[in-house]
Amino acid sequence: MLAGKHILLIICGGIAAYKSLELIRRLQDQGASVTPVLTKAGEEFVTPLSVSALAGTEVHRDLFDLTKEADMGHIQLSRSADLLVVAPATADLMAKMANGHANDLASTLLLATDTPVLLAPAMNVRMWDHPATQRNLAVLAQDGVSFVGPNEGSMACGEFGLGRMAEVPQIIEAVAAKLNDGPLTGKRVLVTSGPTHEPIDPVRYIANRSSGAQGTALARALAGLGAEVVFITGPASVPPPAGVEVVAVETAQEMSDAVDAALPADAGVFAAAVADWRVTSASDRKLKKSKDGLPMMEFAENPDILKRVAHLEEGRPGLVVGFAAETNDVVEHATAKRARKGCDWIVANDVSPGTGIMGGSENAVVLISDDGAEAWPRMGKDAVARKLAERIAAALA
Repeated sequence: MLAGKHILLIICGGIAAYKSLELIRRLQDQGASVTPVLTKAGEEFVTPLSVSALAGTEVHRDLFDLTKEADMGHIQLSRSADLLVVAPATADLMAKMANGHANDLASTLLLATDTPVLLAPAMNVRMWDHPATQRNLAVLAQDGVSFVGPNEGSMACGEFGLGRMAEVPQIIEAVAAKLNDGPLTGKRVLVTSGPTHEPIDPVRYIANRSSGAQGTALARALAGLGAEVVFITGPASVPPPAGVEVVAVETAQEMSDAVDAALPADAGVFAAAVADWRVTSASDRKLKKSKDGLPMMEFAENPDILKRVAHLEEGRPGLVVGFAAETNDVVEHATAKRARKGCDWIVANDVSPGTGIMGGSENAVVLISDDGAEAWPRMGKDAVARKLAERIAAALA
């Protein structure tokens, strides 16, 4: 999959650095050659000897190596690779990159390169959630840096949340997506996925049964065809795909804001099951049962993301694809929705309880466009995603 590709792998300091040893081996299994760079902090977690033994080449560690720098070695390193991968990427290195600092070999390589860069962040959940890290993340994304992960899970510090480095197979998948050209290479595609959660109080919310599986599969398929994918996801029950920019949101308003920030794009695929309504005045305290009866709640309509994007006068994606989950009269309701929203395509499916589609592994969709309604046979959600991604690629060609 990566035959003939040259990867410059920067290993930063963090307990997740142990995964970098397996990453070297798996990249080589796919045919890639790996040149490792180890930071001073990285040496506290993995040894230069173990990294060198696995990579089959010397480990680069010092910016001020007179022998190598006589030929401007950091410039040669930064530009001789097909891809620069940073795994784990620490909050400190991300801050350096976002602000253009270059005070060691790793940060200098990243500033001196014109080669694509892929980061696999790994840090404590509070460090990841900190406004400074999120600002740096946004800056790096605007600069064209790609990300894989982080994942949610338990951490070495004993906390739980987003911050775990992506697993090695995910990183390999992301590397392959960056290096293998496809029909969507050079195209930017926005994908929304998953449910939204609209709070009632700190412990209750309005939601739906969407797992996010179809949107996740579609984002993965689009990235596999070479697209730069911005994946905006609500609280889904499946992990996000590798090789895409992930923006995690909770509410419909947050998703709407994230969509605005991700535009412009060549295509927008709106697979999220966005809640239609929200409680206008969510309580900041848990609501208690009362002898006076049921609590009274006032609702407001959430932003219609699909309709708004489809009607943009400036910055409208060249192809806008909506999804319609229906329980009866699927084609009729979806056709009316397409006209009402103003999108180019609608992907409709029957999610009535007997189908097992909502939250299941299979889907049976009808693609509705100017050409009419085209029913696809029931198949796995990955197969649906691949077929739809190929249609999108053909339309954008």
